[in-house]
Amino acid sequence: MAQQGFMAGQRGLIMGVANNRSIAWGIAKACAAQGAQLAFTYQGEALKRRVQPLAEELGVELLMECDVTDEASLDSVFDAVGREWGGLDFVVHAIAFSDKEELKGRYVETSAENFSQSMLISVYSFTAVAKRAEALMTDGGSLVTLTYYGAEKWVPHYNVMGVAKAALEASVRYLAADLGPGGIRVNAISAGPIRTLAAAGIAGMRDMLKWNEANAPLRRNVTIDEVGDTAAWLLSDLSAGVTGEVVHVDAGYHVIGMRALDEEGGDA
Repeated sequence: MAQQGFMAGQRGLIMGVANNRSIAWGIAKACAAQGAQLAFTYQGEALKRRVQPLAEELGVELLMECDVTDEASLDSVFDAVGREWGGLDFVVHAIAFSDKEELKGRYVETSAENFSQSMLISVYSFTAVAKRAEALMTDGGSLVTLTYYGAEKWVPHYNVMGVAKAALEASVRYLAADLGPGGIRVNAISAGPIRTLAAAGIAGMRDMLKWNEANAPLRRNVTIDEVGDTAAWLLSDLSAGVTGEVVHVDAGYHVIGMRALDEEGGDA
């Protein structure tokens, strides 16, 4: 881990690393490269086996189990951070869930049970995390969560996750207003499609990647490292005046209304 960098001396909690293809892992690498000291959470022994070697790679000593649906589990994590560090500078929330079987059909057929669970894990957990982080961010801090373009526009097979991400983006704005007086900034990154463990549950992911590459202004997809670099900026003092924002890291895809008809043999 770098000893110097624009995040030197900062301590942050990364929630949501699943493996070395996770967006959260890209963020963790970027923060560590800039000198930040990190703590990780995981859910369940299966994920611990994947996450522990990654934690060791970055010199992470604080590795904790956390179930964001369990208030006591969340309390335990933030209590441990408080005991170990005495405070906290930033948090990355990279947690979302929905029943992949319900992502295959129409949104209108979403069950009440899956709707509630998706909102609890994907949306409310960020508020629950922010509430606990606030108590440790006595000198200000930064929180970043992850969203997707499906919060803004209809995307095939995204269904209730699109609704959840829209609610998450609204939460970012309300949390930014609530926590701003204490010097705590709250932002989201809307990353383009990336082949991650979470994305594996979305039908047609390969088509999404091809479509984004063909239509984004940069004519390519983004990487976890590019998202990581943006997150490091948002989590650091370099973005001290930025809060309540949804920052797109999607090769520019979100600015496109339609493709020029004269491209690739079309008629103008």
